[in-house]
Amino acid sequence: MLAVLVVLAAVPSTSVLFVVTRAATLGIANGVAASIGIVVGDLVFILLVVFGLSVVAETMGTVFLAIKYLGGIYLIWLGVSLLRSKNTALESATETNIQGNCLTSCLAGLVLTLGDIKAIFFYVSLFPTFVDLVALQMSDILLIVLITIVGVGGVKVTYAFYARRVATFSRTMGYEKASKIAAGSCMIGAGTYLIVKN
Repeated sequence: MLAVLVVLAAVPSTSVLFVVTRAATLGIANGVAASIGIVVGDLVFILLVVFGLSVVAETMGTVFLAIKYLGGIYLIWLGVSLLRSKNTALESATETNIQGNCLTSCLAGLVLTLGDIKAIFFYVSLFPTFVDLVALQMSDILLIVLITIVGVGGVKVTYAFYARRVATFSRTMGYEKASKIAAGSCMIGAGTYLIVKN
């Protein structure tokens, strides 16, 4: 199960793009915060399935659809804000703003995951094929939570660290404006994709 979660977390997706963009533009703390939000979203789905609430998750399709659209709109807004900013958020941010951005990054990661159709499909439909839900003990549930945190969180945090290193390198090489345009455009593209995909 760990291998499956690691592979799924590593595949380029809107969540990977979100973590990379937050880390590159606002610093490693925001990339890690976005990763935490994504992991929490995954844990919500896991706990719904484990505690037999998969029927509730399936019937709440319209709620998850609304969350998906809100997540897409939010990504587009972040991308436009990034394109319109005059200097990097990291350079102009105060400590309070950075902390506020971390909370925003975490919540956005959570919303993004809760609106992700692939995550819903995996946890509600495929997850039970990997785990015998009837025979689960509390220790098994804690192990699944730990595997999810390590597998999904580890991959996303790794993306955040490398994105920050690339951003720092591009800043020292004078590519900061181009990087900001690329990151903002990717966020707008990811938000648009999230809204229009089935």
